Amino acid sequence: MLSRTADHLYWLARYTERAENLARLLDVSYQMSLLPQSIASQNENWRAILALNSLEDAFAEVYDEVNVENVLHFMVSDPANPSSIQSCLRAARENAHAVRGTLTAEMWESVNATWLELRQQQFDHILARGISEFFDWVKLRSALIRGVTFGTMLRDDALHFIRLGGLLERGDNTARILDMQYHVLRQNGDEAATDFYRWSALLRSVSAFQVYRKVYSEAITPARVAELLILRMDMPRSLHACADGIVRMLQLIANSVSAETERQAGVLHARLHFARIDDVLAGGLHAYLSDFMDRIYDLGDGISRDFLVAA
Repeated sequence: MLSRTADHLYWLARYTERAENLARLLDVSYQMSLLPQSIASQNENWRAILALNSLEDAFAEVYDEVNVENVLHFMVSDPANPSSIQSCLRAARENAHAVRGTLTAEMWESVNATWLELRQQQFDHILARGISEFFDWVKLRSALIRGVTFGTMLRDDALHFIRLGGLLERGDNTARILDMQYHVLRQNGDEAATDFYRWSALLRSVSAFQVYRKVYSEAITPARVAELLILRMDMPRSLHACADGIVRMLQLIANSVSAETERQAGVLHARLHFARIDDVLAGGLHAYLSDFMDRIYDLGDGISRDFLVAA
C-alpha cells in the first residue's frame, strides 16, 4: 500500500475516534457540572479540560473567561480550534475523500453524511436542544462509521491501518479521561450519593457502567474503576485492550524498518498485561497514565516514521 494512502486511512480513523472521545469527555464533564458546587470549582473543572488537551493558550486568544458555555463552544464547533469536534469530523471527511477509491461506498457515505449533517448544526441550536443530545449523536455517528467499516471493508492493509489509528487514539483518550476525572473525583467525593453519581458518570463516559456492574457486582470504588479501564483485557476501551490490538495490527502490517516500533508496542503491552492494580496505585495513578500517554505518543511517531508519509 502507498504510504500516502495509509496516512489518510490512519488519520481518518484517529480523527473519527478523537471526535467521539471528546464528546464523551465533554458529556461527563457537563453532567458533573450540574451537581451542586461553587462556580469557581465548576470553572476549574472546565479549565482542566483545556489543560488536558493543551489548549489553554488557543482558548485565551479567543475568550476572556473560562466557563461552561465558552469551553463547550470552543470544543464543539469553534473554527479557531483545530481539535474541536467539528474540526475533527471535517478532517476525517477530508481524509476519507482523499482515499475514496479505497473505501467501500457505504463507508464513504457514512463519513460524508456525518459531516454534511454536522455542518448544518449551529452551536446555539445545539445548546437549545440540549448539549447531551448532540454528544449522543456524535457517539452514534462514530459507532455507525466503525460498524460500516468492519462490516464492509476487506480484511487487508487498508482496514489494518484504520484499526491501528483508532486503537492508538482510543487508548490515549481513555487515559486522558481517566487521569482528569480520577483526580477531580478523588478531590470532590465527600458525600456518598454525590460520589456514586460522579463515578457512575465517569464509567458511562466510556460505556463501562453496565460492564462494571457485570464484572464486580459491588459498590463503585476508585481502585476497581481504575482496574477496569486500565488492566481488564475484556473491556473494549481499556488501555490493555487497546495495547493488545495495536500489537496485533503492527504484526499484520510489519515491514523491514518497523521492528523497533513493534518492540515498543510489545513493551507497552507487557507492562499492562503483567501489571497489578495495587502496584499501579501505589506508584501513583497520574504518573502511570502519564507514562502510558508518553509511550503512545512515541508509538505514533514510530508509526509515522515507518509507514506513513513524511511530515
